[in-house]
Amino acid sequence: QIVEAFKILTMDSHVKAILVNIFGGIMKCDVIAAGIVAAAQELDLKVPLIVRLEGTNVETGKKIMDESDMKIITAVDLDDAAKKAVQAIK
Repeated sequence: QIVEAFKILTMDSHVKAILVNIFGGIMKCDVIAAGIVAAAQELDLKVPLIVRLEGTNVETGKKIMDESDMKIITAVDLDDAAKKAVQAIK
């Protein structure tokens, strides 16, 4: 599902960055992070990817993203994510 979402977003040439803001209560952040990394690898994203995770297994999720070879910008909250997204496209 993440791959399909990223495909839809990147089809639009006006999209300059992708910001993912997840509060994982039911769905665990480590599962979401693994899906984000896999999708970014599969699609070889050309736009900055900013991810803010909060919830169950958030530390494991952040570790998955940090240890991937993908250029994923992590954020601590939505405000931080928005600032980083704007900075990434400048």
